[in-house]
Amino acid sequence: MLSKKKIAVVGAGHIATALVGGILKAKLVEPKSVTAARRSPEALEELKKRFGIHVTSDNRKAVKDADIVVVAVKPQQAAAVLEELASSVTEDQLIVSVMAGLTTSWINRKLGKANPVVRAMPNTPMLVDAGATPLAKGAHAGDEDLELARQLFAAVGTTEIVPESLMDAVTGLSGSGPVYIYMVIEALTDGGVKMGIPRATARRLAAQTVFGAAKLVIDTGKHPAILKDEVTTPGGTAIAAVHELEAKGLRNVLIDAVVTATKRSEELSKAAG
Repeated sequence: MLSKKKIAVVGAGHIATALVGGILKAKLVEPKSVTAARRSPEALEELKKRFGIHVTSDNRKAVKDADIVVVAVKPQQAAAVLEELASSVTEDQLIVSVMAGLTTSWINRKLGKANPVVRAMPNTPMLVDAGATPLAKGAHAGDEDLELARQLFAAVGTTEIVPESLMDAVTGLSGSGPVYIYMVIEALTDGGVKMGIPRATARRLAAQTVFGAAKLVIDTGKHPAILKDEVTTPGGTAIAAVHELEAKGLRNVLIDAVVTATKRSEELSKAAG
């Protein structure tokens, strides 16, 4: 479905660059079908050299004749950018937003048009083609629009379709989730160092342990509790550690982190009006 589409990316930072790289590597579109816009001339030149795509510092020029417009600017910049694009965007263009906390109806209001809008909340592991991206369609978007957006993000990881009412929650879970896991890896590394393991070795072991545990959950389809029970032998080291983690409230801390990040996403949405 994407092969004949022209794609414009407004706000070509790290996330958008990873998306462009993913769709080109998957050969979903040709480089000549992609235009990226951002303010930095140096960054644009690097994008052009790296991918062979069209680049411009003019957002309105970027979206002209595009079938799909990916808006990847910071939420604080969104109002100004969408108002700038309003005169250039046509109602038949699919708008794909990766802006946290901003609803599809808000985007439609800022554009002043009934464009199909799909919200996406990718996370940073998409930089290594291991992202998790929930997607939700707005009132004017159809199933075909949603599928086009899904194909984009499937090139850089896995996707999940959710109702828009859950977008703040998935922002708190998978959108911000890598941060929680980075802290877990850092803490495990420090634990290893405390017990005498060289830091570089401890970091590699901690990161691979997290990666391997996640892969086991995904590949086996088993509930994490079952996998936990399979390695907690009676009187062993793992069950002793589980007891300590439960006593210190690990579950509650992580649950609270998701709740707090979700509420912050909701606040961003309300602040945008």
